[in-house]
Amino acid sequence: MIGKSQGSFCVSVMVAYKNIRPVTKRERDHFGQLSSLSHSPMENPLDFLLIQPIYLPLLSFFLNMVLLLILFVSWVYNKKVACENSDDFMAKRSTNMSSTFSKLVVMCCVSLSVFYSVLSLLSCVRWHSNVWTLFDLLLAALTWGTISMYLRGLYIDSHEQKLPYLLRVWWVFYFLISCYRLVVDFALYKKQELVSVHNVVSDLVGVCAGLLLCCSCLWKKGEEGETTTLLEEPFLSENEGCDDEVTTHFSKAGFLSLVSFSWMSPLVTLGNEKIIDSNDVPQVDSSDRAENLFRVFRSQLEWDDGVRRITTFKLVKALFLSVWRDILLSFLFAFVSTMSCYVAPYLMDSFVQYLNGQRQYKHQGYVLVTVFFVAKLVECQTRRHWYFRGGKAGLGMKAVLVSMIYEKGLTLPCHSKQGQGQTSGEIINLMAVDADRLDAFTWFMHDPWILVLQVSLALWILYNSLGLGSVAAFPAFILVMLANYPFAKLEDKFQSNLMKSKDNRMKKTSEVLLNMRILKLQGWEMKFLSKILDLRQVEAGWLKKFVYNSAAMSSVLLTAPSFISATAFGACVLLKIPLESGKILAALAIFQILQSPIYKLPETISMFVQVKVSLGRIASFLCLDDLEKDVVERLTYSEMALEVSNGCFSWDNSSSIPTLREVSFEVSHGMNVAVCGTVGSGKSSLLSSILGEVPKISGTVKVFGSKAYVAQSPWIQSGKVEDNILFGKPMEREWYQSVLEACCLNKDLELLPFHDQTVIGERGINLSGGQKQRIQIARALYQDADIYLFDDPFSAVMKDGKITQAGRYNEILDSGTDFMELVGAHTDALATVDTYEQGCASSESTTNKEDKEAPKLEKDSGNKPRGQLVQQEEREKGKVGFTVYKKYMALAYGGAVIPIILLVQILFQVLDIGSNYWMTWVTPVSKDVEPPVSGFTLILVYVVLAIASSLCILVRTLLVSMTGFKMATELFTQMHLRVFRASMSFFDVTPMGRILNRASTDQSVVDLRLPGQFAYAAVAAINILGIMGVMIQVAWLVLIIFIPVVAASSWYRQYYISAARELARLAGISRSPLVHHFSETLSGVTTIRSFDQEPRFLSDIMKLSDCLSRLTFHSTGATEWLCFRLELLSTITFALSLVIVVSTPEGTVNPSKPLIHKLRIFFLWSLLIGFAGLAITYALNLNNLQSNLVWTLCELENKMISVERMLQYIDIPSEPSLVIESTRPEKSWPSRGEITISNLQVRYGPHLPMVLHGLTCTFPGGLKTGIVGRTGCGKSTLIQTLFRIVEPTAGEIRIDGIDILTIGLHDLRSRLSIIPQDPTMFEGTVRSNLDPLEEYSDDQIWEALDKCQLGDEVRKKELKLDSSVSENGQNWSVGQRQLVCLGRVLLKRSKVLVLDEATASVDTATVNLIQETLRQHFRDCTVITIAHRISSVIGSDMVLLLDQGLIKEHDSPGRLLEDKSSSFSKLVAEYTTSSESKFSRSC
Repeated sequence: MIGKSQGSFCVSVMVAYKNIRPVTKRERDHFGQLSSLSHSPMENPLDFLLIQPIYLPLLSFFLNMVLLLILFVSWVYNKKVACENSDDFMAKRSTNMSSTFSKLVVMCCVSLSVFYSVLSLLSCVRWHSNVWTLFDLLLAALTWGTISMYLRGLYIDSHEQKLPYLLRVWWVFYFLISCYRLVVDFALYKKQELVSVHNVVSDLVGVCAGLLLCCSCLWKKGEEGETTTLLEEPFLSENEGCDDEVTTHFSKAGFLSLVSFSWMSPLVTLGNEKIIDSNDVPQVDSSDRAENLFRVFRSQLEWDDGVRRITTFKLVKALFLSVWRDILLSFLFAFVSTMSCYVAPYLMDSFVQYLNGQRQYKHQGYVLVTVFFVAKLVECQTRRHWYFRGGKAGLGMKAVLVSMIYEKGLTLPCHSKQGQGQTSGEIINLMAVDADRLDAFTWFMHDPWILVLQVSLALWILYNSLGLGSVAAFPAFILVMLANYPFAKLEDKFQSNLMKSKDNRMKKTSEVLLNMRILKLQGWEMKFLSKILDLRQVEAGWLKKFVYNSAAMSSVLLTAPSFISATAFGACVLLKIPLESGKILAALAIFQILQSPIYKLPETISMFVQVKVSLGRIASFLCLDDLEKDVVERLTYSEMALEVSNGCFSWDNSSSIPTLREVSFEVSHGMNVAVCGTVGSGKSSLLSSILGEVPKISGTVKVFGSKAYVAQSPWIQSGKVEDNILFGKPMEREWYQSVLEACCLNKDLELLPFHDQTVIGERGINLSGGQKQRIQIARALYQDADIYLFDDPFSAVMKDGKITQAGRYNEILDSGTDFMELVGAHTDALATVDTYEQGCASSESTTNKEDKEAPKLEKDSGNKPRGQLVQQEEREKGKVGFTVYKKYMALAYGGAVIPIILLVQILFQVLDIGSNYWMTWVTPVSKDVEPPVSGFTLILVYVVLAIASSLCILVRTLLVSMTGFKMATELFTQMHLRVFRASMSFFDVTPMGRILNRASTDQSVVDLRLPGQFAYAAVAAINILGIMGVMIQVAWLVLIIFIPVVAASSWYRQYYISAARELARLAGISRSPLVHHFSETLSGVTTIRSFDQEPRFLSDIMKLSDCLSRLTFHSTGATEWLCFRLELLSTITFALSLVIVVSTPEGTVNPSKPLIHKLRIFFLWSLLIGFAGLAITYALNLNNLQSNLVWTLCELENKMISVERMLQYIDIPSEPSLVIESTRPEKSWPSRGEITISNLQVRYGPHLPMVLHGLTCTFPGGLKTGIVGRTGCGKSTLIQTLFRIVEPTAGEIRIDGIDILTIGLHDLRSRLSIIPQDPTMFEGTVRSNLDPLEEYSDDQIWEALDKCQLGDEVRKKELKLDSSVSENGQNWSVGQRQLVCLGRVLLKRSKVLVLDEATASVDTATVNLIQETLRQHFRDCTVITIAHRISSVIGSDMVLLLDQGLIKEHDSPGRLLEDKSSSFSKLVAEYTTSSESKFSRSC
């Protein structure tokens, strides 16, 4: 509201002031003569009023007095009533102004008050009006101010929305009187009796304001019946999220609100009252939501003959058609804005001639000022809506591309990502970087044709001013463009390579973050960090070339105005075309206007190149082959559930050996079918072929009914346990409870802090392996499907991709050796258990006394967690602190280069002003005046100054590029170093998307955007100071205008930045869920497709995209809200400055005075005329520069949020030191492997309950200990504490007498070995996966492969040890990945080996082979085994049984089995009974 009132006031003052100039004696005499003639009896009936207009001020004065008296009485009465009903009065205070017109009325009254105040001041000090006119103006100012305060109090302090009847009547009178006065003014003007034009302006303003107020009375009537208006509606209710129906005020705004961006005022105001949250920001309009835009985009996208092939052109065409309205509107606004900015240069020569005294008609100066003002006003208005509509179009295109890339990711076959070179990291980069680039591109998309239009207009105006001399400007311009062609080509090349290197880095970063736990367990994190830094080094190489090439291109383009002007002026000198100051100023004005698009051209070229590369990458991605839909025939329900006939499938179509061949079988409804086979035999591929995931070469696959799938590696979605089980289906409580009971999840849920409302961390980080498996089984069961597919080795038999045996259990057992081998292995395992039970029947139980007497801790009632494991992403509050800027600046050479950059830019500004001033000073005002210097000297000095300024530009751009590159590199290195040194708890509670968002989007901002933002802010600020200096030299009164305008601009910026800053932060935070959901979907795409959930997940990503869009949309709206007001202030400043110039009295400098030397006369005259014209020339860009400066400062603060977010991760706590030199153990440590645990207490976080409650035990060196216990008892926690993944809360662990807390983490973890629960392989080769630290020879690696049963498999491959491993080892089976993990520990040969459920993903026969391998090669080592199979620990020397974080039993398995009441004995009995019952059922 304040912005509007100030704007209206400034417009009113400008209109009033524009036609004001001193009245000469001749004019006063003329008016006196006309006045004497006015008493003629031939005049019309209005003569009485025309002759004595003083009666009108008297009438106005009387009406104002009456109204003030009535308002005063009304105020006293209301005050008394308010005091008597203070409670009700205070309650009503909370009611805000309820309508747009209410605010408009108050704004209008405030504007009129200020307007009449200024008129009264000018009447007193400049116009010397009569007393009654002065009193009338003063009282009018007081009256309108009183009315505005009265109305504001009326709207705020009460629910009354009707305008008082008295005010309505008074406004009607005011309108009628203003109309009558205007008629009288024009009549007097026509008879040449009007002394000053300001009377006409005053009455014209009165008519407009009166009309507006009268209309508001009528409009108010229509609003009285409404109980809730637009401004009363809350943004979002407490329970509303991203899919709310409360839409932005933009969709309901009226014309005036749209024009002035006032629909953003409530949100900006709210930002000053509180810290804005996401729920405070309304949703975008339904037509701008991703779902509707995506539907339009898909309908417009053209495919080639039904084949999924799309070119970049077709992609651009479909994007344009999806947001064509906004693009077309931005085009129209851009065209009008460009045309209006050339009005002033076209009239510049006329303006200078006017100042020289060559006036064509009366009031020509004020007419020129009016035209200048209107043109700048139109330019301001259209430019802001051009940018806004372009930004809105960019958001729509980005939302469409994100949805399209996501949908493509859902349809990509798993083999496509391997065979066609697309990894999860690269796909995420397409969404996070390439699609985001389209959003930024809309700010530049009109620049090419605008530049052509501007150059055409410039050449036309130059031709009118300079004649044939302007022809030289065109080839000069072409030469500048051609000089940039090689730079543009290089920029295209550098950008393509930069994006490819960024893809490689993001791919590796994503993979490393996904497997950070295994890296820390193995002590490899710094090695993999060095790999990422190496990839960044390659990226930085291209980035360095890119920024330095951009600097060179910028230098050429930034010197273009000086080069073109020097060429044009030189041509004029050679052609003997006289140069006059008016023509020079017109040319300089054109070059000043051309500076902005030319300055922007390097960034425009860069952006076009980047978008071209990004669109090409996206188009190539969209052209990848989809998952074949005809692989599986989906049929309705029948007696048959599944039928495969002569099936031949292959993951790699180019391979001569299919993955599965000659597959034929039928499954009826109700049958339980088990598929058995050794590791790598094709079991998982068989299930994938049924799901349609494996490309079919031949045969048929028919599926009858719905299906549900349980993956071998559990895929758990981030979110609540309940949501993972429901998986999109509505809650049916009875069925839900049945599923929980069937999956034995009730006990697990009791252990979780919030039961089924517990939020699961990324990849199920806060769940055990068993819990994750049970949850995904429950997810499958809850679907109530017809067919269930469980990918887990149970017991047909497969071998080498063929079904070698199929039938009933007894038939297979009697007919072949393959199945017999597997069953025999399982029987041997059971026999081992029986042997221990029988052999220990007569032994006495000698359970460890120490363990029996271990005190039990009472339940801590305070153990209830205070919050979920995964918390909302933190964001800073308030303005970006100075510390952030200081740290950022200090990243490059301690900030020493920054002052040098500023000094160079100041020198450039001085040289630029000096060169232009030289041209205006030495050129004559007219042809009649002899120039003081020759044409050669004129051009020579100008060229020297231009060359010096060009060198300054070159130095500045190079310094900015060098500094920005250094800052980006340092920030990247420091952030990644701290992230990799962070404790595992940081990764447990931080979704990977948050880290990837900083490593991709925020890093891109730091790499490419921030240096330019800082540079432009400095350039704009110094330019403005230069312009202010020039204008103040012309008329110091301009300083009086500048001071309040600068103060108002600063106030507006402060008022705006609170909301804008939080909107930018929220937008940054909202990207993380988008990236995280994208990454999570790609890792579980098979599960999603198996449940036919693609539409739901696509809808989810669209909602997340809309959440980001609404925040970005309102952030853009807030920016335009600010810029509109700032440009309006700047335009008014420009207009008032012109008024001051044209109001300069004639004769201030009189060239005919005989006492002044001729040269002195010329100098003073040129100083007045030329310097004034130069000031106006510079002032033409003032509104653009001022608004751009404040916008850049705000945008800079928003972009600095990226630095702020990266600095957050630089400040995260690190793990203890990797190496402590003073306590480094000997190379032979540990030599015995004895582990002593004393009073060990562990919790995962301060807000989480204790997991281990004071454990005390010893693992003797060289013995094998099995740790058993039910899910959640603390088995994995104990192992993590041993590796110091989790730091103990209390107690200690000693290995061979050394406290592990006293040595470095690298020394500890590198001396221990572990085979983790989740088998992990990294993209690379077989060699790099077994020996990432490159410590072993090929012979040692082959030996390890043979020992882990993978040697023959690797020898079959063409590249042997250099055979490729795809992302996350997807081209290897889970069992093979586990054997690779075994090969790693065989290479390492540590004295302490931990098996964390290491055999969970391999068949029983392979388990026995692994156990035998471990017995042979780790005979003298301490082996700690966590196993879900009793057979895996039954052969151990000791067994440790945990129960709810306490040691329940610790003894040899024989002794524990002897005691039939022991918990371990009961577990063994349960396992044996379960296994035997399965066999009996199979028989």
